[in-house]
Amino acid sequence: MTEQTNRQRRSADGITAPLRYTVFRRIWLASLLSNLGLLIQGVGAAWAMTQMAASADKVALVQTALMLPIMLISMPAGAIADMYDRRIVTLVALSIALTGATALTILAGLKLIAPETLLAFCFVVGSGNALFGPAWQSSVSEQVPPDALPSAVALNGISYNIARSFGPAVGGVIVASLGAVAAFACNAILYLPLLVVLLLWRRTTEPSRLPREKLNRAMVSGFRYITNSPPIKIVLLRTLVMGLIGGAVMALMPLVARDLLHGGAQTYGIMLGAFGMGAVVGALNIHELRKRMSGEAAIRACTVSMAFAMAALGLSTEPVLTAAALVLAGAVWMAAVALFNIGVQLSAPRWVAGRSLAAFQASISGGIAIGAWGWGHLTDYAGVEVALLVAAGLMLVSPLLGIWLAMPRVGARNEDAEVLADPEVKLSLTGRSGPLVVEIEYRVAQENARAFHNVMQDVQLSRQRNGAYGWSIARDIADPELWTERYHCPTWFDYLRQRNRATQSERALHQEAIAFHIGPEPVRIRRMLERPFGSVRSKEETPDRASAEVLPVVATAAGSSVRH
Repeated sequence: MTEQTNRQRRSADGITAPLRYTVFRRIWLASLLSNLGLLIQGVGAAWAMTQMAASADKVALVQTALMLPIMLISMPAGAIADMYDRRIVTLVALSIALTGATALTILAGLKLIAPETLLAFCFVVGSGNALFGPAWQSSVSEQVPPDALPSAVALNGISYNIARSFGPAVGGVIVASLGAVAAFACNAILYLPLLVVLLLWRRTTEPSRLPREKLNRAMVSGFRYITNSPPIKIVLLRTLVMGLIGGAVMALMPLVARDLLHGGAQTYGIMLGAFGMGAVVGALNIHELRKRMSGEAAIRACTVSMAFAMAALGLSTEPVLTAAALVLAGAVWMAAVALFNIGVQLSAPRWVAGRSLAAFQASISGGIAIGAWGWGHLTDYAGVEVALLVAAGLMLVSPLLGIWLAMPRVGARNEDAEVLADPEVKLSLTGRSGPLVVEIEYRVAQENARAFHNVMQDVQLSRQRNGAYGWSIARDIADPELWTERYHCPTWFDYLRQRNRATQSERALHQEAIAFHIGPEPVRIRRMLERPFGSVRSKEETPDRASAEVLPVVATAAGSSVRH
């Protein structure tokens, strides 16, 4: 029985395991075609810019125009992905990208394209992709079981990089033979299969009993969760640095092909293809890398290898050596980005998965976009060789960040805990009643005071990332064994969301705090309305307007002393 279980576990961990699930397989294959089209367009846009503008910063701005929207609108996109049907969100996002690609094709065909117009429509296509990304990536967990999620994340990276292996080379041939217009048209056409597959996906959803948050509140919730989650913050900061430095490779690739290798669009496509081939190799070995090395050790190995590859790229004038350096750069770049992505996916609970992945996208894309602008200006001033060597030097010393920001240990996905019934309520409340004040009294032996206080620091982060604010812990000066935890929630609905957002590990943490409690009485919880004037009728005969809006109450163990 144990041997059979081990075989199943190995099968679930295999990189191709997610392809056994029909929905994932269809979407993955269609996304492969979509990525192929996007990369073909990227070659056409970058090369068209080299023909219209001689300055390096204008060429590098093509990459910025495609990536900057992901940084700017990723958090709203993540909130929308968590608030609405993710299938509908992806369809709308693809429609925006398709509109931008179609308009770019028409204008280029009519020879009405200029550098500013090209950048503007690249920005539109990038905006569609920015909205698409969080909804698509967070829906992966709905397409495969939890044990296949890391492999599914790696496969999505492979999808992009398989396209990168062939797309740029194909794009180079298309641009060289038919012109940039044909490359733009290919991108528009290759969006269609993914639109069809998503239309056919019958996504099953479990409707929430509570109304969805407003967009601004959902964005605040996502930002609050991330800022109170040390592991996610570390991953995002390391991702940003990787994008800022490593983005030099992609941003300066057209200039490497033109100025160092003295080639044309086809050479540029082949070099991008070499980078993509390396990325596929890196993605295929993610599982082995995670098994053999810790997250921090793997990131250090990737960044040091990337530094040597970038140095070789800047010094080489031979296409074969440049291609070899790009294969290495692609492999370690993909491995590092996939490790960051997996870290975020497995650290974030389902309710905030879209927003967490949006923050990840903003980190990597924002780093690439800002870095591309900086590397372009440095290239104008000092040349492409110097820019790449400076980037290589920065990449070589970047592992020193691990001294202060070591990569967190990541295991299985932290699944949501069971839904709690509502606490007992005898006061008429509406969803907007509030703020709610929650006070929890613990009685702790004095010899356990320091250990209890340390646990409560983690409880504070748990409460705050799930929606609480104004958290405090106080100790009674007349009764040193008595501790009072206190926090606020903006409204009654916000409180109900907050208490049901806790994951299994967070519930275990809360139970660990409760385990310090001593005495015959259970932990005492008070839930109070901070602005009670709205609950008091001005006159005895005034009807209670809130009575029709009171939420259903289930007075069960959920309202007992151990459930907050």
